Amino acid sequence: MTRAEFRERIAQGVLVADGALGTMLALRGVPAPYELANLTHPEIVRALHREYYEAGARLIETNTYYANRVRLLNLPERGSELPPAYSLLEQFGSPETLVERINRVGAQLAREAVGADALVFGAVGPVGKPLEPLGDMRLEEAEHAFEEQMRALIEGGVDGFILETFIDPRELQLAIGVARCLAPDSPIIASKGFVEDGETLMDGLPERFAEQIQALDVDAIGGNCIVGPQRMLDIVRMMAGATELPISTMPTPGLPQLVRGQVVYDIHPDYFGKYAARLVEAGASIVGGCCGTTPDHTRAIAQQVRHLKTKRATTISSVRTRERTPQEELPTAEPSRIAGLLGKERIITVELDLPRGLKIQKVIEGARLLKQHGVHMIDISDGARARLRMNVIATSHLVQRDAGIEVMMHFACRDRNLLAIQSDLLGAHALGIRNVLAITGDPAQIGDYPTATSVFDVDAVGLVRILRRFNEGRDLAGNSIGVYANFTIAAAYNPLAPDQDAEDERLRRKIDEGAHLIYTQPLFEMALVERTAELLRKLGTPWFVGVLPLRSARHAEFMHNEVPGISIPEPILQRMADAPEDSALQVGLEIAQAFVREADPYAQGLYLMPPAGSAQIALRVLEALER
Repeated sequence: MTRAEFRERIAQGVLVADGALGTMLALRGVPAPYELANLTHPEIVRALHREYYEAGARLIETNTYYANRVRLLNLPERGSELPPAYSLLEQFGSPETLVERINRVGAQLAREAVGADALVFGAVGPVGKPLEPLGDMRLEEAEHAFEEQMRALIEGGVDGFILETFIDPRELQLAIGVARCLAPDSPIIASKGFVEDGETLMDGLPERFAEQIQALDVDAIGGNCIVGPQRMLDIVRMMAGATELPISTMPTPGLPQLVRGQVVYDIHPDYFGKYAARLVEAGASIVGGCCGTTPDHTRAIAQQVRHLKTKRATTISSVRTRERTPQEELPTAEPSRIAGLLGKERIITVELDLPRGLKIQKVIEGARLLKQHGVHMIDISDGARARLRMNVIATSHLVQRDAGIEVMMHFACRDRNLLAIQSDLLGAHALGIRNVLAITGDPAQIGDYPTATSVFDVDAVGLVRILRRFNEGRDLAGNSIGVYANFTIAAAYNPLAPDQDAEDERLRRKIDEGAHLIYTQPLFEMALVERTAELLRKLGTPWFVGVLPLRSARHAEFMHNEVPGISIPEPILQRMADAPEDSALQVGLEIAQAFVREADPYAQGLYLMPPAGSAQIALRVLEALER
């Protein structure tokens, strides 16, 4: 099908789309991931396509939403079972062959099941991992995954593509580019998942999405999944006010609930069909269903819209971007005191270790003592080495409130998905925490609970971007957060990384994404200090040099041999080894004091990590600056 033929088809009347294949496959006893059913249960997939067609659907989506190499073949965490797709690799020989076969057969099954009056569109969803810089999925890897999947769908005979349930506009833009390159004259429907949230609508997100995507040479835009028909009606109305392109809408049948471990939707098909007519009246040209919808819902849609006419069928060249009322300027939150001092005076920050459990009074007392002696800030780690400690947000808030000193809150990606990361950071900001050190975090298997699941939806680079987005007044989905947040964004740098070129490039990415300040690992050599100072001078970013006082020969050996990113020169190791046990700490203090005096002129601040979180040891090191 050509793009012109697609527009003509839309002009003839409402195009009814099918419903949820995954829901129906689950009801038929087929295990997830359901895309594998194209090879393992082809007769069931073919029968379901036929059921939707007989119910009135004339836009049939292939059973390929998750059928890209990232979703299907992503390596699991150590100790967990291999994804089901791996069991098929023995039969097909390579990931490329498996992905190609699932998509090509998926298109063929849909085509075989329906009449000549039906359109078969290749269903393509997000790759399944956040793209850089939010995550570690490189753009070229995602592009390759899209190309591999779409090329197979074309070979299977699809009429066009429906790119659906995308959240990240950059990823959708990437997918559109691949589809248009592979099939220049095939129709493309670009569809976003909008959250069930009235503020999303008040903020005009559907309008902004329509305006942004219509410029990318697509043939229809829309929304699918997540929200039910009532909220989808509001979304369609807003899109209709921002574009003249055909609008596609595929809501869920309301909100789901868990029943005996299964996700269940219970909106009656009649209600769903009535809202389908309202969606068309609001401007939709393509109406179908998403998760939870069945052929009964499709039948109800077809009955309700069969006599309705569509309001729009246009070419991209005729689309006009409508002028919108400028968004209300947001207030700006108060910044941290540290933000005003960066680059103007030397800043001293001390990391205090948290004990297990609830007793953190010693930490608060240590913070008070350090403040009295001129320390500017306290660093609180976030479950370092995957050890169980009190929540870092609560601890940081208590230290700031009870000790009266600002905290640099370390924030790890390990334990939080994208939703929790943003939720926790908003909560921290509301509690007055303004300084955040973005870290990826140590994997759970090295800590107190080795069987716990590490999340790592994003890494430290992605976390920096999230913080920057909050400072711009929006979350990752583009929704307003009500104010311009005012986080001081810090990031870590290891001058002793195994691959220093890669570490330097990662540093540049963190700064490009919005990092205001850089922390180093503990350093012991001036050559590393000088190199780091020169690099960050060129990058125009202030930095704090990490200083770790050694307390014993055993401590020095452990840090040098067992902690990644730390290297202690042989003369220092020998000096600690030669020191009597009762005076080893004094020797370690002398080494740290000499290093502080020498490194101080090169950095904008000192980041002290005293053993056992001892405030007294930190103050002993700082005596070197007084002298």
